[in-house]
Amino acid sequence: MSFDSAVPAVLVRLDRNPFHHGTLGAVRSLGRAGITVHAVIESLRSPVAGSRYLHSGHPRPDRTPDDAAGPRSAANEDEKLHGLLLRISERLGAPAVLVPLDDLSAISAARLRPRLAGRYLLPEQPSGLPERVADKAELAAICGTLGLPHPRTVVPGDPGEAARAASALGPPVVAKWSRPWLLPEGSGLRSTVVVRSPREARELFARGSEAGSRLLLQKLLPPGRDLDWFFHGCGGRDGTLLMGAAGRKERSWPVGAGLTAVGRWLPNPAVERLAREVIAALGYRGIADLDFRLDPATGAYHLLDFNPRPGAQFRLFTDASGLDVVRALHLDLTGRPVPPQVPVYGRRFVVENYALLSLMSPFSPAGRRRGGRPRGSGADPRIRAGGTETAWFARDDPRPAYAMTAAWLRRAARAGAVGGPRTSSPQRSQQNRESGELLCRTW
Repeated sequence: MSFDSAVPAVLVRLDRNPFHHGTLGAVRSLGRAGITVHAVIESLRSPVAGSRYLHSGHPRPDRTPDDAAGPRSAANEDEKLHGLLLRISERLGAPAVLVPLDDLSAISAARLRPRLAGRYLLPEQPSGLPERVADKAELAAICGTLGLPHPRTVVPGDPGEAARAASALGPPVVAKWSRPWLLPEGSGLRSTVVVRSPREARELFARGSEAGSRLLLQKLLPPGRDLDWFFHGCGGRDGTLLMGAAGRKERSWPVGAGLTAVGRWLPNPAVERLAREVIAALGYRGIADLDFRLDPATGAYHLLDFNPRPGAQFRLFTDASGLDVVRALHLDLTGRPVPPQVPVYGRRFVVENYALLSLMSPFSPAGRRRGGRPRGSGADPRIRAGGTETAWFARDDPRPAYAMTAAWLRRAARAGAVGGPRTSSPQRSQQNRESGELLCRTW
């Protein structure tokens, strides 16, 4: 691969998550390729700020007291990000590749693209597409139009309809805010929760004005062994898919419904075909991260999420030549050829902190089958020991891991205090789980 090292990269993440290992992965990936990396992050105290491959860090735009009192305003977020990117561009004095790392920054960057011309290199997306695919209600409609499997979804219009939908779909049912990037910080609202009664659905619907977007209720596809898969791809400027691969979520946090704690790169023609079809049908450009769950009753893979940016575990799909989706994006936007992908089936990616929590959880599934083959695939000669990459620790860049561990232990101590005195099972187990989730969500 021949990178244009004269073109720097600016990574942008606007959410408040100091333990976002995907940011560190992008810093290392581009930095190791000889590209100068700058990043907009939540704080210069973030563990990623200690990476030897980060040339400069810039705190994300501050939220005003008025902003914090309610849901985010898209216009306000755009203007604040635009101002910050202009200031960074003035310091750089040359165009840079812009890499959004969360939904809010991806959506804002797409809207700002005409105003950033000449300063930043970005994929030219169909108008409004990143916002459409990230919107959970819009994604359900897209799946319906394209005939893609998707969990049965209801967007209730009033509290009574929410209660009736919860009864019809479950319970339990999955409740999602359609535009989670608009949720106000510190509100206690989560992008996705499991609702266990019609009353809970009614009460959650009542917080719609606070959330800033519609509530949708979705039939719960039961979690289970080997059912959760993801696809990462990068669409080129000409619409071709430069690279794309499927992986299986082997452990998650929270257990059964959370982010990938341990993932493995495996061939899965059904997932790969579905992902390529939806990306091509929408004319999507740039990096995408899609989540699927297999319904054992029907054998269909349901598209659960379409994220218009890299997934935090994107480094799992580092091929035999060192290519990943972030590197592919930089090559494409700077006019360099992107080499053909050389899969490394069997490769694993481990997020140390979340993997540890998933192992300690009383809800961790027992007797999980080990190995690298999807069920029913038989002996696949393409699957081999592809090595393991850890999200935080790297011999050539150890400081972020040490900083993360210190911050994690501090938060663990505080979360343990929140859990309160020891109680007997199952109440104690529930407190332990809630303390762990608090640890993941806060700084």
